[in-house]
Amino acid sequence: MLALMLVLAALDQTILSTALPAIAHDLPDTASGDVPLAWVFSAYLLAATVVVALYGRLADVWGRKPMLLLAIALFLLGSLACGASHSRAQLVLARALQGAGGGGLMTLTMLTVATLFPLAQRGRFQALLGASYGIATMFGPLLGGWLVEYLSWHWAFWINAPLALLAWGVLARTLPPPERHPAPIDWWGAAALAVALVAALLATQHGKLQLPATLTLGVLLLIAAKAAAAFVWRQLRAAHPLVPPRLFSHPAYVAAAAIGLCSGVAMYAAVVFVPQYLQTMLHLSPTASAWRLLPLMAGITCAAIASGRLLRAQMPARRLAGVGSALLALSFAALGAVLAWAPDSAALLSASLLPAGLGLGLLFPIVTVVSQRTAPPQLMGIATATPVMLRSLGGSAGVALMAALLAHRMADELAPLRALAAGGGAGVQEAVRTAMAHGLQAVFACAAGAALLALLASRWLAPQRTDQPV
Repeated sequence: MLALMLVLAALDQTILSTALPAIAHDLPDTASGDVPLAWVFSAYLLAATVVVALYGRLADVWGRKPMLLLAIALFLLGSLACGASHSRAQLVLARALQGAGGGGLMTLTMLTVATLFPLAQRGRFQALLGASYGIATMFGPLLGGWLVEYLSWHWAFWINAPLALLAWGVLARTLPPPERHPAPIDWWGAAALAVALVAALLATQHGKLQLPATLTLGVLLLIAAKAAAAFVWRQLRAAHPLVPPRLFSHPAYVAAAAIGLCSGVAMYAAVVFVPQYLQTMLHLSPTASAWRLLPLMAGITCAAIASGRLLRAQMPARRLAGVGSALLALSFAALGAVLAWAPDSAALLSASLLPAGLGLGLLFPIVTVVSQRTAPPQLMGIATATPVMLRSLGGSAGVALMAALLAHRMADELAPLRALAAGGGAGVQEAVRTAMAHGLQAVFACAAGAALLALLASRWLAPQRTDQPV
């Protein structure tokens, strides 16, 4: 049931990639006051990212079982509301409710594994969760396309309902009673963190969301910086901080958090920019481009299972993380080489994603296991949630910055061709494809840099055997 909830959360992030055109057709702008369609994605992302840390802390204080059941219930209600939406405004609000539940599913399933299984077995089961996530991510776009073609886009959301209801019933009956560690909740810190995250995420999506004129990019970044500073100030002075600073006194935890951040940048760079190139420049359909991501998702699935077994066999986490980070860097170097020498080959681009999948699959269980081992039992929830939050934030911010870099590189390269572009023709199309290939080489170089930072951070993971405290 835990794996099922993680599968639903992963499906909900990818299934819309092929359902979105049908939603745009059925819910035109005029139906809801010109709400941009990008809000369908962003509302979920905002809500899911903002609540991650709060779920983790509340699980420490109130227990993991009630918080997991609450997350499933919110996800279920949000899914039903999404499927019943008749306007974009309704859909966006329903997606926010769904994200408020979905944001807790990944963290809380990992925490529940820590509750159910001893330390020596956690790596294996965390790896199985990672494999489930990879499989769901892989088949999400394909399932979305099938549902839209044979049923309707509403079923992309309604498919969650019976499975979530089943999971809620089974987990409510089978999970052990919650272990509580009563303590006050730092609501002021939670509010400051929420403001910082919302402003930062809105800044990353600024060009897509048609925000009010007063919310310029500079204003959003200023709000994010001030709220982040207020959050840090509060955490250093609060008697019961939301994210206790003492977590970061352990070098291994800092390393795990940094690896989570860098792996988010790398993962989103692969799943966003490769399909974009395949669809816009090589003219593949969304479904065909989704199939080209198969090596990435298969690599995540297989390597996550292998990572769990290696951790259980006492393989040092530092060595595994180093291998995973190196594979990530190798993958982006290969993608850059393909764009330089064979930019028309979708097969080579697809094959180059395999090392990235293997690297991510190795890293995901390590980040969770190390984070949990370095934290005292009463802080395990927030210790697990923080790297998850950083992974999401790193992916969103990284994609926004890399998209800006791509646009800048393409604009510079195409500037001399503007006069020719007025006439159209195959020469212009070829120039645009070449410019995008060159721009993506810079993007993938940045992603490789993030992977190298993760490799550097892995050196601070403790070298002890994995059956001992990290």
